[in-house]
Amino acid sequence: MKDFNYYSPTQVVFGRQSEEAVADLVKKYGGTKVLVHYGGGSAKRSGLLDKMLRLLDEGGVQHVELGGVVPNPLLSMVYKGIELCRKENVDFILAVGGGSVIDSSKAIAYGVKYDGDVWDFWDGKAVPQAALPIGTVLTIPAAGSELSDSCVITKDDGLLKRGVNSDLCRCRFAIMNPERTFTLPPYQTAAGATDIMMHTMERYFCKYQDMTLTDSLAEALLRTVKDCTIDVLRNPEDYRARAQIMWAGSLSHNNLMECGLEKDFATHRLEHELSALFGVTHGAGLAAIWPSWARYMLPRHTSRFVQFAVNVMGVENDFTSPEQTAEKGIRAMERFYKEIGMPTTIKELLGRDITDEEIELMADKCSRGNTITVGTLERLGREEMVKIYKMAK
Repeated sequence: MKDFNYYSPTQVVFGRQSEEAVADLVKKYGGTKVLVHYGGGSAKRSGLLDKMLRLLDEGGVQHVELGGVVPNPLLSMVYKGIELCRKENVDFILAVGGGSVIDSSKAIAYGVKYDGDVWDFWDGKAVPQAALPIGTVLTIPAAGSELSDSCVITKDDGLLKRGVNSDLCRCRFAIMNPERTFTLPPYQTAAGATDIMMHTMERYFCKYQDMTLTDSLAEALLRTVKDCTIDVLRNPEDYRARAQIMWAGSLSHNNLMECGLEKDFATHRLEHELSALFGVTHGAGLAAIWPSWARYMLPRHTSRFVQFAVNVMGVENDFTSPEQTAEKGIRAMERFYKEIGMPTTIKELLGRDITDEEIELMADKCSRGNTITVGTLERLGREEMVKIYKMAK
């Protein structure tokens, strides 16, 4: 068991009509002029954006708006937000959307308080020292950014996708109404569930294996998301199942599933290069990479994969061959991915074969020119990255 320091300060307002509290919450946390940041047209089409603006007006909170955030949020949008916040003297940012909108908001919050180029934080040249306060109205359960200390941004020039972690960017509040997820397309629902599960799996597969309570919480979360994803794909307006998924998304990435353990996140780092280079959906990219990462790790960490197979995937334990039980667990996960419409290879993800040159490019970016490693279960260098990418072809 690893010593830990658990910190999760975000106020969660969960349930039907929870958006009604937005103005009071903004004022509670010091906001007087707000940047309302959002993505594409869905926030407008659903009526949520107009409702948020109306509630802010009725609550006496001034605001300016900036839309257009795309999946795998771009640095160019962050620069626009920083400029607008400074021009309008914004003192609070309200993210209306999913993980991409929240991460873009976090990056803007850092940048407003920094005199240099905000990319310095993702380039390792500086560490955030301050940030504007942020709140969110969550519409897509997936990234868990509403309760996490993480912020992932893609630099347009060179398509570099990187993350920064700091408690400074944690949301002051998160408004979460499961009804807002009823209209999510099936593919987006499935990709979000995959991301949620992977956030827990990135912590579950670690070298510390004696934190029974955290393991049990993780296994319950994974089983719940797996079952509820099937339910909502059959019945998109299943409030109970949507609520479980939404809450699991937050718990999966607020470090609760890391207590006593150690996060790995190699699969995430490998996938970042896929979504940066090809613009694929993050959750789908994770599904395409994880089975190959798992099979690469299995021979040296068999007992952990056996526990996953039995306790999460419901595989019968073949005590005469732990390796077979572990492999059955990976195959069961692949069947689940296929059932919900996720790919299990890069070819399925892209719709074509990936070239060896593209694999070499991704490995070079992921390893930053063979200068860093990723992962903690095992440290993966450029050579290991290439092997896993090729296994996933």
